[in-house]
Amino acid sequence: MKIAVIGQSLFGQEVYCHLRKEGHEVVGVFTVPDKDGKADPLGLQAEKDGVPVFKFARWRAKGQALPDVVAKYQALGAELNVLPFCSQFIPMEIIDAPRHGSIIYHPSLLPRHRGASAINWTLIHGDKKGGFSIFWADDGLDTGDLLLQKECEVLPDDTVSTLYNRFLFPEGIKGMVQAVRLIAEGKAPRLPQPEEGATYEGIQKKETAKINWDQPAEAIHNWIRGNDKVPGAWTEACEQKLTFFNSTLNTSGLVPEGDTLPIPGAHRPGVVTKAGLILFGNDDRMLLVKNIQLEDGKMIPASNFFKGAGSSALELTEAELVIAEAVRSAWQRILPNVLEVEDSTDFFKSGAASVDVVRLVEEMKELCDGLELENEDVYMASTFGDFIQLLVRKLRGDDEEGECSIDYVEMVVNKRTLHMPHQLFIGGAFMDAEGAKTFETINPTDGSVICQVSLAQVTDVDKAVAAAKDAFENGLWGKISARDRGRLLYRLADLMEQHQEELATIEALDAGAVYTLALKTHVGMSIQTFRYFAGWCDKIQGSTIPINQARPNRNLTLTRKEPVGVCGIIIPWNYPLMMLSWKTAACLAAGNTVVIKPAQVTPLTALKFAELTLKAGIPKGVVNILPGSGSLVGQRLSDHPDVRKIGFTGSTEVGKHIMKSCAVSNVKKVSLELGGKSPLIIFADCDLNKAVQMGMSSVFFNKGENCIAAGRLFVEDSIHDKFVQRVVEEVRKMKVGNPLDRDTDHGPQNHYAHLMKLTEYCQRGVKEGATLICGGKQVLRPGFFFEPTVFTDVEDHMFIAKEESFGPVMIISRFADGDVDAVLSRANATEFGLASGVFTRDINKALYVSDKLQAGTVFVNTYNKTDVAAPFGGFKQSGFGKDLGEAALNEYLRVKTVTFEY
Repeated sequence: MKIAVIGQSLFGQEVYCHLRKEGHEVVGVFTVPDKDGKADPLGLQAEKDGVPVFKFARWRAKGQALPDVVAKYQALGAELNVLPFCSQFIPMEIIDAPRHGSIIYHPSLLPRHRGASAINWTLIHGDKKGGFSIFWADDGLDTGDLLLQKECEVLPDDTVSTLYNRFLFPEGIKGMVQAVRLIAEGKAPRLPQPEEGATYEGIQKKETAKINWDQPAEAIHNWIRGNDKVPGAWTEACEQKLTFFNSTLNTSGLVPEGDTLPIPGAHRPGVVTKAGLILFGNDDRMLLVKNIQLEDGKMIPASNFFKGAGSSALELTEAELVIAEAVRSAWQRILPNVLEVEDSTDFFKSGAASVDVVRLVEEMKELCDGLELENEDVYMASTFGDFIQLLVRKLRGDDEEGECSIDYVEMVVNKRTLHMPHQLFIGGAFMDAEGAKTFETINPTDGSVICQVSLAQVTDVDKAVAAAKDAFENGLWGKISARDRGRLLYRLADLMEQHQEELATIEALDAGAVYTLALKTHVGMSIQTFRYFAGWCDKIQGSTIPINQARPNRNLTLTRKEPVGVCGIIIPWNYPLMMLSWKTAACLAAGNTVVIKPAQVTPLTALKFAELTLKAGIPKGVVNILPGSGSLVGQRLSDHPDVRKIGFTGSTEVGKHIMKSCAVSNVKKVSLELGGKSPLIIFADCDLNKAVQMGMSSVFFNKGENCIAAGRLFVEDSIHDKFVQRVVEEVRKMKVGNPLDRDTDHGPQNHYAHLMKLTEYCQRGVKEGATLICGGKQVLRPGFFFEPTVFTDVEDHMFIAKEESFGPVMIISRFADGDVDAVLSRANATEFGLASGVFTRDINKALYVSDKLQAGTVFVNTYNKTDVAAPFGGFKQSGFGKDLGEAALNEYLRVKTVTFEY
């Protein structure tokens, strides 16, 4: 079919290109005249293809069609006029000329919102459904018969741009092509538009976009978003005209605390907060505006309204100066009417339009090795000088609003000065808890108070979840490539390595971890974990699946692995940083955002980690950290409707409660690493020296505060006494003392309550008849030290045989020589199944026993040998789900199946 395309913009260009791909002959393109020396994209593309292009400034004069214009059109012999995004008034002599007539695209569900500002009014009226219409042109204003309509949901925070880019643009192009196809096939309907429900609203202009404050918050929000980005809803305040952009009603967790902004006519003054400008409707509900344009045209974050000029200009390196000149050339190409691009050159005042914003963002991506800018960045830095500063900050990974303000607690410990954050970390900022509530975190080495830490409340959880949700749905984290996400996690790992001595010292100070062990394991494995999962970021992929064909069509089915959304991670106190890393690294690699609740007794390395995420350039809101109680913070995370996954390490009792809350709240995904009573079976044919060495490690590693610690050792009868003798000799050599001393083997228990539980545990073992060989009581010195303890003659019915101590208590039981199946039965006679071990030189026996042991991990002739690449998790009431390894990624992903028919 011979088609004349009459329109403009990228939309017109795409429709034109698709029609040509469909095999239609475009005999001519009619578009708008060049503006400021720049041709419209539709005309440019047609000229490249050798299609005749016409740029009439006007089609008629004094209501009459211009004869020469009509003559040039008629000479083309078009059979159909297609008008995508046509902004000119086309005479009926042109509209009616082709034998198939003319079809027009309109971005509303006609007859609603007839007129040129249809998308604006869809939002201003708060319509829940939007969409587009393709209709047969007549001599009325958007009144012709309908050919095709498609609708979409209007989201609460949609703007003209988001609605257009998400649906009206891509689906509108498809709709225009579909409409032409129906015409070519003789199947195109002509449905008269009903007059019922018909509306016509005038064009939105700057002078008509002033905000009426005597309305509910939702109506004000709809007015602001309906005028975003053009023409911009405005008000008068502070003796100037302020234009508001990026409005939202999602104010969950926001507190209207900050500098007040008096607004004439408003129900209440606005409040400038860290999140933006809070406004109020006459119903006292809040809305949040994130960006403000000042009267001079400069766009600023609303949170910066009362701030000065901002941070001082960066001094560019030689390499950055080279980039700046390349960017200047890009601006020059986009702005051909500007003789010379200077620092003061304004992108928009020089004639750039929204299509040029897209072009600039794409050019920067190519020029700066994939750097992801947002269209918003161009609006926020519209002069060349400001744009270069923004670009360089992003390339350096600096926060665009300067250094985050951190109120450190400083201490000189371990021959170094520690700088420890102690506040909540929400949305990329450290802040006090609601009501400025705090708690004391205690040094277990001497029982002294380290510092006051902010104690999160329910409202703080809601703030953090809202920040994480916004970062996931609207922020940069979900827009950057997987490879760039991995690059940021690698950078985070490097920073952790640069700060490893400080992190290990804080771990010793706050958790009682032996410093040398903290360097190797608590911190060292945390670094390895982030590096491992950083490498996975761009290797998360789905698959194609052959399914049955439905003749005569064929099918293609593929799967996509997607992040689940906001994740809540609740970590224990025994490995504060390492447990955080095991879960958070996989969570972030999968593309999620996270709210982390560290154990209340050990919050300090988590907060230091938060600081490092800022330095690494992790976008705001991706990581949030809330020290506080499990019953309050953990419970709210489990109950929160916007949290889609909980990862928990802790006791079985609490794990069951979390699982129930996750089910009742919103059936959120959950993984649980719970209690253990890991058996270690030592056969007489083992390497006894190694069995003693690893048996000691299996119990006393990290003061016994180890989820996979061997909760019970089964020693074959013929070597039992010798094994016990050797163990006691080694225990007596262990140095119990200050965890910062380099020769210390055994530091203090994590906190006082746990020390008391260990005392009661050992007293109960003695009372039930087990033989206490050594230890069993608190060390007589300041702090929470407990003696390494050994029990023998432990029978299966005893409390200490069934329950874990989570401390330095070795429980030894005999088993008869050669009775493999009997000892296996005893080892498996527990509801726990986290880890297990076996020592034997007999490979057949090792394989048989490892096959029969009911545990998620089996160690053979070793113990505690975990690795970031090896999946870790339990069976039975030790929980389900995996940390570490590729399997851990699946805990933070969802699989979507997509089926095509062709």
